[in-house]
Amino acid sequence: MERLQAFKFEFMPTGEQARKMRQFAGAGRFVFNKALAEQQKNREAGGKFVGHAGMCKWLTDWRNSADTPWLKDAPVHTQQQALKDLDRAFVNFFGKRTGFPRFKRKGMSDSFRYPDAKQIRLDRESGRIFLPKLGYVRYRNSRTVPGELRSATVSLRAGKWFVSILTKREVEQAVPHGPAVGIDVGVTRFATLSDGSFIAPLASFKRHEQRLAKYQRRMSRKVKGSSNWKKAKARVQRIHARIANARNDFLHKASNTISKNHAMIAVEDLQVRNMARSSKGSVEAPGRNVRAKSGLNKSILDQGWFEFRRQLEYKTAWRGGFFVAVPAANTSRTCPCCAHISTDNRRTQSLFACVRCGHEANADHVGAINVLERGQRLLACGERVRSGRSKKQEPAEVTQAIAA
Repeated sequence: MERLQAFKFEFMPTGEQARKMRQFAGAGRFVFNKALAEQQKNREAGGKFVGHAGMCKWLTDWRNSADTPWLKDAPVHTQQQALKDLDRAFVNFFGKRTGFPRFKRKGMSDSFRYPDAKQIRLDRESGRIFLPKLGYVRYRNSRTVPGELRSATVSLRAGKWFVSILTKREVEQAVPHGPAVGIDVGVTRFATLSDGSFIAPLASFKRHEQRLAKYQRRMSRKVKGSSNWKKAKARVQRIHARIANARNDFLHKASNTISKNHAMIAVEDLQVRNMARSSKGSVEAPGRNVRAKSGLNKSILDQGWFEFRRQLEYKTAWRGGFFVAVPAANTSRTCPCCAHISTDNRRTQSLFACVRCGHEANADHVGAINVLERGQRLLACGERVRSGRSKKQEPAEVTQAIAA
């Protein structure tokens, strides 16, 4: 079985290399924004969408133009990849999967990608990677990188540069082992399993919320654009990065443990974006309990439910198991003993008490049991989810490109 996997490391560039990386990221951002402006102009004139090949012809003219000769200082492949990203954004827009592409700003997801593996050389022993027009750049060699090189993506985050190395390798088809399990996610308990165990939440944002607010207030008192403002902004960015790093580490450890010990995993098909939508309303129709809903939204987003589900899905497939997402309706209101459905079954957040048979248990545990039962039925019947994909997940026989 062929597996695509990415390995991310922190760069340790020299001052000159860091300057060049900022320049390459800026050139890619300029090409993306200029091509987007041309697409908008063409659209307003009634013209058709110009694909990636047509935009690459624009890029050739821009690199040879006397107005933008500095574009030649950056590798052409990285700029072509910026145009490919724009082309993919338009495809998603036409497919009604996202909104109209937006212009990029400096400091927002600065990155560039080398797609040609022949131009990249990785020295695994000394922890160096060769990139065109950058030379050999050192990185923190914290783990081995197995497989054949495919591409490398360089990105800037909170003042630090990182490289994500994509590789391809052949792995043996894994044989799943362990029981089936249903998972109910929540705020009080991050994940409750159908076997009765649960994982306590990390609440990474909540732990750093006061400290973050403190430095955000300091930043707000600085003159925007000044040196002190930039220093305060860098401090805020570092706190956000620490919050995200702690959350990702927690999610990877939790999903790895669960996928390793279970052959079949069922989760709720939650629409997190809708659940965390603001209830503020409008001037004509103001919302109710806005402050309480805002706190709940913050707690939901702090858990990282969608990322947890994503990690569970691909890690389960890597290990040859089955992953299924079931409809979430009434999972915490259905009695697992008599199948009675009623809102009165769950009068409190934590306690489930069936009004028909009197069965009592933790509400999250009941939800996990119902999720497992629905998942088994869906796998047995081969039903389909709302997106049109089959609920039945075959053992990872297709190529997957996952950054872990």
